[in-house]
Amino acid sequence: MADKKIGFIEAFSIGVGGMVGGGIFAVLGLTIALSHGAAPVAFAIAGLIALVTVYSYVKLSLRYPSEGGTIEFIVQGFGNGLFSALVNNLMLISYVIMLALYAYAFGSYGSALFLGSDVVWLHKALAAGVIVLFALVNLMGSFMTGKTEDVMVFIKLVILLVFVGVGFFTIDPSRLAPAAWTSPVSIVTGGLMIFLAYEGFELIANTARDIKDPEKNLPRAYYAAVIFVILLYIAVAAVAVGNVSLSEAQKAKDYVLAVAAEPFFGKTGFTIIAVAAMLSTASAINATLYGGGRVSYLIAKLGELPRTFDQKIKQGYEGMIIIALLSIIFATTFDLENISIAGSAGFLIIFSLVNLANFRLYKETGGSRVISGFGFLLSVTATLVLLGYNVLHNPHALISSGIVIATVAVFSYIYYKIEKRDSLARFTDKNLAQQEKEHS
Repeated sequence: MADKKIGFIEAFSIGVGGMVGGGIFAVLGLTIALSHGAAPVAFAIAGLIALVTVYSYVKLSLRYPSEGGTIEFIVQGFGNGLFSALVNNLMLISYVIMLALYAYAFGSYGSALFLGSDVVWLHKALAAGVIVLFALVNLMGSFMTGKTEDVMVFIKLVILLVFVGVGFFTIDPSRLAPAAWTSPVSIVTGGLMIFLAYEGFELIANTARDIKDPEKNLPRAYYAAVIFVILLYIAVAAVAVGNVSLSEAQKAKDYVLAVAAEPFFGKTGFTIIAVAAMLSTASAINATLYGGGRVSYLIAKLGELPRTFDQKIKQGYEGMIIIALLSIIFATTFDLENISIAGSAGFLIIFSLVNLANFRLYKETGGSRVISGFGFLLSVTATLVLLGYNVLHNPHALISSGIVIATVAVFSYIYYKIEKRDSLARFTDKNLAQQEKEHS
């Protein structure tokens, strides 16, 4: 077993870095368009679902510390059959969608920075280019180290905190007043459509085996990361709404955070935020290509994770290329709203199942069925509200999401039948399998 080297701060940074990747830069304008002055409330609603789901992640991470993370919990909760394989592939495509979201945001802010507005050809060229760049970097093995990612997390957090700290002094309170809010359904839907901005805390689960004093540090890292990000998002949304008129926000919805910095920092603020957004999204693309996406691909192909690091690198090369190509297709053919709905729906479904897994495994995890059951019902209800709202108001975007999910399901079924393998390993992580064998 590897030496345990990760402490609370490192685990906290992984969670915060995973969440504050590119989501807040990409989807803030979408939230404002749906919720208007209630954008901070929308972020709080989405954050509540993440916070309740954290309980199940804490319990499952302590009981099943595994590099497989979320998919390990699904296998333990629902068995290692075709259903768990399908969920893993849904998670893989959800990571692809996240990459597309980050690339889309990179293109939006880059185009605004270089040409002053969102120019389609440059936007798409930058979105595709940044994915190709980091796919090549990863393929050469010259990936950013954890320390570099820590520095990136620190830089983007400092910029966002300065944005919040200075921006509060120029807020127009009337823009945040209830009179400026939309209907409750639109506010809730606004939160659910950008739920993927909270995706990332689950990356802590993949490191659970290497955390010092997990009984103490894992719960603290999970809860501290999510609560910190909820408060940060609420504050960022409040400053953005309070400094930008609704018409301005809608005009520049793909790069609204940069526009929101202009009232108190001028053109320099626009440039700083645009550069920060590009650095953040590039960092998130690098980390997602190397991290969650690779793990899901390896489990999809092999049914489990290889034991050695060298095998993971070797087996992951083709996965890197496939994931990058799919991400480019999504980033250049789907619009932001379509990407956001598909990504949020994917992670809401996955988090529903994680809550249900903890509900079913309560004797193993020592968890409360009331809390995990509430998390399951909350996540399912949120999924239904998100889908129902878009059936009525934006069916085209929903058709796109439906096609993606249906394609994943059909492909998974055919693939596993051709391979004559309709299950994953009993434990996706061989180290966990050895641990369970020793304890039995």
